Amino acid sequence: MKKLNLKTLYQKEINNHIQFTDILLEENYVEFKKFFEICFNSIKSQNKLIFFGNGGSAADAQHIATELVVRYKKNRKSIPALALNTDTSAITAIGNDFSFDQIFSRQIESLGQEGDVAIGITTSGKSFNVLNALKLAKKKKIKSILLTKKNLKNEKKLKQITNLILGVPGSETARIQELHILIGHLLCSALDEVIS
Repeated sequence: MKKLNLKTLYQKEINNHIQFTDILLEENYVEFKKFFEICFNSIKSQNKLIFFGNGGSAADAQHIATELVVRYKKNRKSIPALALNTDTSAITAIGNDFSFDQIFSRQIESLGQEGDVAIGITTSGKSFNVLNALKLAKKKKIKSILLTKKNLKNEKKLKQITNLILGVPGSETARIQELHILIGHLLCSALDEVIS
């Protein structure tokens, strides 16, 4: 086994997180404001927020949806939100009968309605099942938002299937995921302030 300098690792990881959080603070307010406004307008119109992602992004989708439905910091009216990656029966049936690439789009087809917001989370910006769901959402006149990383090579194409790309800074998946959950918590905090 290798020798570990735990203090060095601890400081390096936290400093790396702070570095990218500082960039987020300086560069992403405009996108976050649009993100908040799209979500708030949907909720105000009695519609819902639909989150989805794979792996760690699935956990983030579920986490954010739960904070909205239950509570974040304040006891306020429940906000209609769901995570499409939580229904294992639907996911496995769609994956088996159709394709894994359709596990979210098939659910958007049945559950998504005009006025809703579909929020796909992918650290790479390349997850086919996330992008397929956003494409279908846009066709159904559901606002589609991609929560991903900055400077995607395929950003031009992605702009055709989404209403908003919120790309956070970061070169490692872990840092990107940490900023995605921060964005989610910022959304919850802002909605706490405007919904009683």
